[in-house]
Amino acid sequence: MTALAVCFWVVLAAIVWTHAGYPLAVALVARLRRRAVARGGELPSVAVVVAAHDEEPVIARRLENLLALDYPRERLELVVASDASTDATDAIVESFADRGVRLIRCPRGGKVAAQDRAVRETAGEIVAFSDANATWAPDTLRKLVRSFADPSVAYVCGRLVLQDAAGVNKEGLYWRFETWLRAQESRAGSITGGNGAVYALRRSDYVEVDPRFGHDLALPYLMVQRGRRAVYDHEALAFEKPTPDNETEYRRKVRMFEHCWAIVLRGRMLRGLPPGYWVSIVSHRHLRYGSGLLHAALLGLNVALVALRGGAVYDALLAAQVLFLGAALAGRLRLRVPGAAVAEYYTLVTWATLRALVGYLSSGVPATWEAAEGTR
Repeated sequence: MTALAVCFWVVLAAIVWTHAGYPLAVALVARLRRRAVARGGELPSVAVVVAAHDEEPVIARRLENLLALDYPRERLELVVASDASTDATDAIVESFADRGVRLIRCPRGGKVAAQDRAVRETAGEIVAFSDANATWAPDTLRKLVRSFADPSVAYVCGRLVLQDAAGVNKEGLYWRFETWLRAQESRAGSITGGNGAVYALRRSDYVEVDPRFGHDLALPYLMVQRGRRAVYDHEALAFEKPTPDNETEYRRKVRMFEHCWAIVLRGRMLRGLPPGYWVSIVSHRHLRYGSGLLHAALLGLNVALVALRGGAVYDALLAAQVLFLGAALAGRLRLRVPGAAVAEYYTLVTWATLRALVGYLSSGVPATWEAAEGTR
């Protein structure tokens, strides 16, 4: 077998592994060697932090939702860390002061910098975080903190449910798969990523990370590096609106993947990890974020192999790739072709990983953030 063919099969195996092989493998591990989480009914003191930048349309609704939580009010701090908001966000938050909500005004430094300051200025045993556009179920905080009865647990992520997730893009389909996979990782040991809508840490385990990295990807692996666990509780529910269409979702993914590339290339993610979790990080994160590079390489190698040596297998695989891209184009053109919408979404997200890498290498990534279009 030529070097070209070896490269082709290695790249194909990496794509199949990250999207299918790894999920099946971790589900098997979770079934055969499940690591249970000891849950309790204790209600520790909690500081709930909402980082906000120009969230005037949603911040009042968010605060009303948090004030309605089924949690003892005397054990709860509610804080909005305003990242130099220029609209009416601060004024709206201050109107809730007589109900126990505190505003912390921060200079423009990004979400993580605002979160760091809020943690330093609160006192809860647990620090919980949420987005300004999220809504929590009344019992979410109780569900979120119950896993801290297990002394090995440092980080808990809840389940984000996308409202109207069957809309004009397929983010809901992808997200249902992703939350299933996180549940398998948690049962097997620790999750490899969280989400900004609903998560919490012990104050003693909180670490200040590079503001360009963000908490969702950085905190889980940092906890594991410290010998702790990052787990998932599917009953701790948060709700958000998805982006309204694939074009908006593509732009959001590019911005998100730029931060992912920053942490993959500069975050020392693989240092000091146990072997099983090392495999999870490489499989679920590194290969997933590299899927654009892998697909581009696969197509190029396939074309070269067909041109140089041919063969029924290489011809069939090239035809399959072309047909898939054709289905994605059909989805883009809104043609009624079975599977076209899924193919379009997958292709856009895969292309976003590549576009994000180019953007990161050429311009870096800022610590500040803007609200995703159509999600408020």
